[in-house]
Amino acid sequence: MGTKRFPETLAADPMAYLRSMLDPFIALGIVMLIVALLARLALLSIADLSFVLPMTAVGYVVAALTGRFVLHETVTPQRWLAVALIFGGAALVSSTPQSTTGETEKPQ
Repeated sequence: MGTKRFPETLAADPMAYLRSMLDPFIALGIVMLIVALLARLALLSIADLSFVLPMTAVGYVVAALTGRFVLHETVTPQRWLAVALIFGGAALVSSTPQSTTGETEKPQ
């Protein structure tokens, strides 16, 4: 929504990029990306990748569905295939057995 108010190409002027980041919708998107990154890092610090990956892969499906039905964007068949492949890969990873052991004991 925020980028629809700017020209297709922002040119080589760095100030055009800085002005675009001051748009409320773009600034909100940047903040949400930072929060998502910190949440993913926090999850990875307490859980296995095989648990975190399928949880976060659902976000790609939600993003495609939101773009298509809420923002009325065109989502090409190639992008739907990419979303399906990402989600399928995450499901495959989540089906592997857990190999993490508990706390490691320190030798005395």
